[in-house]
Amino acid sequence: MRKLFFSESACKETKLHSAPHSWLPLERGSLSKSSGHASGGTSIESLMKMPEPAVLPHFKPADYVDILAQIHEELESCPPDEKSCLYLLQFQVFRGLGEAKLSRRSLQSAWEKASTIHEKLIFGAWLKYEKKGEEAISDLLSSCGKCSQEFRLLDFVSQVSTGAHDMSYAEESDEFRGSTVVHFRIRDDMIACDRRKLAALSTPLYAMLNGGFRESYLEVIDMSRNGISPIGMRAISKFSLSGRLPYLSADAILEMLDFANKFCCKGLKDACERKLASFVSSRQDAIDFMECALELGCSILAASCLQVLLNELPECLNDEQVVRIFSSANKQQRLTMVGNASFSLYCLLSEVSMSTNPTSDVTLSFLEKLVESASDSRQKQLALHQLACTRFLRKDYAEAEPLFSAAFSAGHLYSVVGLARLTSLRGNKHFALKLLDSVMSSRWPLGWMYQERALYLDGDSKLENLNKATELDPTLTYPYMFRAASLMKRQSVEAALMEINRILGFKLVLECLELRFCCYLALEDYRAALCDVQAILTLAPDYRMIGGRVAAKQLRMLVLENVEQSTTADCWMQLYDRWSSVDDIGSLSVIYQMLESDTSKGVLYFRQSLLLLRLNCPEAAMRSLQLAREHAASDHERLVYEGWILYDTGHCEEGLQKAEASIAIQRSFEAFFLKAYALADSSLDPSTSATVVSLLEDALRCPSDRLRKGQALNNLGSVYVDCGKLDLAAECYINALKIGHTRAHQGLARVHFLRNNRTGAYDEMTKLIEKARNNASAYEKRSEYCDRELTKADLQMVTKLDPLRVYPYRYRAAVLMDNHKEKEAIEELTKAIAFKADLNLLHLRAAFHEHIGDISSALRDCRAALSVDPNHQEMLELHHRVNSQEP
Repeated sequence: MRKLFFSESACKETKLHSAPHSWLPLERGSLSKSSGHASGGTSIESLMKMPEPAVLPHFKPADYVDILAQIHEELESCPPDEKSCLYLLQFQVFRGLGEAKLSRRSLQSAWEKASTIHEKLIFGAWLKYEKKGEEAISDLLSSCGKCSQEFRLLDFVSQVSTGAHDMSYAEESDEFRGSTVVHFRIRDDMIACDRRKLAALSTPLYAMLNGGFRESYLEVIDMSRNGISPIGMRAISKFSLSGRLPYLSADAILEMLDFANKFCCKGLKDACERKLASFVSSRQDAIDFMECALELGCSILAASCLQVLLNELPECLNDEQVVRIFSSANKQQRLTMVGNASFSLYCLLSEVSMSTNPTSDVTLSFLEKLVESASDSRQKQLALHQLACTRFLRKDYAEAEPLFSAAFSAGHLYSVVGLARLTSLRGNKHFALKLLDSVMSSRWPLGWMYQERALYLDGDSKLENLNKATELDPTLTYPYMFRAASLMKRQSVEAALMEINRILGFKLVLECLELRFCCYLALEDYRAALCDVQAILTLAPDYRMIGGRVAAKQLRMLVLENVEQSTTADCWMQLYDRWSSVDDIGSLSVIYQMLESDTSKGVLYFRQSLLLLRLNCPEAAMRSLQLAREHAASDHERLVYEGWILYDTGHCEEGLQKAEASIAIQRSFEAFFLKAYALADSSLDPSTSATVVSLLEDALRCPSDRLRKGQALNNLGSVYVDCGKLDLAAECYINALKIGHTRAHQGLARVHFLRNNRTGAYDEMTKLIEKARNNASAYEKRSEYCDRELTKADLQMVTKLDPLRVYPYRYRAAVLMDNHKEKEAIEELTKAIAFKADLNLLHLRAAFHEHIGDISSALRDCRAALSVDPNHQEMLELHHRVNSQEP
């Protein structure tokens, strides 16, 4: 979010799990100067034993654009009760692409479009699970008088219609054979009931009390063997007269429910279910009542129990009783428990269980239920592939193979990876290659195909395939790591370092940081090694290295003994230097070290959160913000951090309220800064600029350090530029540069450009490129200030440094289109779309397809783009235009 503060970054937050790529000696004590090279042979051999890339348990269609387009088309015409399932499939596609924000939005849409109460509670629980750790946000919203809807338990009992269950089975004109009052004997008690009213509860009771049965003539009927107590029978009698249940214990209502089920009393059963649902308040209640609900087919009660259990994910899956309920439910019981949302339920349960332990029996049982619940081809592809992956991880190879084969036959091409691995395990690498080649020959090959193919090759052929994999999909981690490890094996440590830096320049991956840590050890650069291990610990405090055998904290202590200790003043100077040189990983490391001793932890955690946002690690950034809140030194400081938490989660107005509350206590730089930022982002009124300027000036008058004052000056300059006050803007940028805010070069370049001084703008961006450690965005911006040839060179450098930045692909495609090279232009966009689901790329390709008259391809791209952003106005207009041209 903080778009005024940080340049866009295409890095993705990595999944945090251990990786076996380290060779630091384990002995406690100092590292000798020769340790890196003396043990090099054995250590690097160990390093080379990298695991194969995982067979990912995701829905990974070979052409995700086509699937997204299909889903969008179906959403346009399907009945309301099918929308949630389609959004769930869309979620799975985005999850397979690694697009966390888009998958979260699809899940939100599934919740919003839920047509049944079961879907509502499943997707609500799923959203809550996805937002685990964000419960504090719900509390903060409550303090602002606003509730987070998906975190609330549903009061759905009142929403479920009783239908026609309260119909009468006896007419007033019916002539009853026996007396109007019938007594029921239950052991030593006699309960008087109105024969007509009781008979009206169900057809079986009517037949018994007024049919050809002996009981029709009896005034006393023995009910001692029907499992009902005197209290329960009296309550049934009262219900037959009033239609309402008296206040009773849960046990008594359970008796009545059993009676209602035996005698088919639908109205009584419904009333008992609703009453029992109100008793479900704990996990044990839910377990106890769920067993009864499934046995008696009580859907309302079952849904109430389900909600309580899902609300406790993932903890409740540690309870064997809970697991047994879900894993042993047959088809009829699943229908009772969750209606027609069985697939959605087991998708959620499988997701949670796999994230905890992908090889557990629990995961296996849930995935088996998922396969049983799958109803169409796409659901079966996902379910079969995920079950196959779990079987594969458990080394149940005989069971995994037919599952991978079934998923592949159903259309999930990525499942060929599992088949190839199994073939290779049997020693037949040649047939594994044939499998992959058959897939690659039938369509446009993808990066993962070449990566997989490389596993079954050696020498130059292996490297050629890995290089091709990187060319087609630069986000794949394994090729970089293998090449770096190979270079280390040949004692080319500097070259290995350059290789691993290629990916770390645009994608923060813990395994790659660990490998770079090893490179620095080999070079005996212990300070740089310390930097990387401290960055790792910032992202994953419990991270373990050397195949998970050693805690990263232990290795840090070993390295620390070989690095000269820094004072607090030294650390602040290092932080200024690294921040100014746009060295975000280095800045993270310095802050980690300062947190061990510095008392101003709230301030440091806040700075940490800013860096993590810049590195596109939103979950870690939110964790740091919450730690800043916990360690705030005062109420006004805490309110500022609460404001940022709310703002960063999309609650701008509430963030403003927190800023104003903080200012009311004490005027501070951070409070004014937050208010200015939130106001600039929330209002489109041009007159707001004057207020933002005033707030930033107030912030600059308050005490703060150079890092933050430089940011405020930079933001103030941006506002002045937008207002056309170029002299004031230039003054702000120059003052920011004087105190080390390097990014102000970009703002000053913009001022030069607006003054028609392209050379000055180009030179200013060159200064930023020379100073910034991460400078892909600077090259991209400089490309706007030079001629076409230099622009092409700069954008080529951008793609080399950060292949996830989309503007270079769009520019090159546009140039090709201007030169009437339509096919090459479309191929340039297709190359990037293959690994990045980006609205702008899809939009431009759709326009190109329309231009050349390929309406079906244009419509397909429009639909896929609207899956990425359903409200993009230009895309909606293009879609409408193209759709009207379709024959």
